Amino acid sequence: LTGVLAGFTLALPDARIISVAGLVTGIAASLSMAASSFLETRQDREHGGKKQPAKSAFYTGTAYFITVLILIAPFFIFNSVFVALGVTLAAAILIIAIFNFYISVAKEKPFWKEFLTMAAISLGVAALSFGIAFLLRIFLGVDV
Repeated sequence: LTGVLAGFTLALPDARIISVAGLVTGIAASLSMAASSFLETRQDREHGGKKQPAKSAFYTGTAYFITVLILIAPFFIFNSVFVALGVTLAAAILIIAIFNFYISVAKEKPFWKEFLTMAAISLGVAALSFGIAFLLRIFLGVDV
């Protein structure tokens, strides 16, 4: 979602428009993640897995939706889309750090390697989306 919000930040001039567009996108993504989790868990059960598909879908969808709300909140709070994007990116890094800390403790994996990889990918996607939105505005002559 950070990539979508970064792209919207350059393509759309108003934080409220970005927040609504991001919320719609985030809700759709949450539902998609829940459905994917359901299907994956159901398939795993057919091969001896013990997890419950509906429960897995609920937890995945809920976690993703909470993340969506956290990432979109700055666009509801700040008028400046660039300040909102900065806060969103900081929140994304914090969420990635918390997730990786949990994984490093639960699965005894190295924290920094996983954290830096995920953070670099997330910020890289956001930067790429921002750049694509910039180029699209120029080449398509769109000025909202």
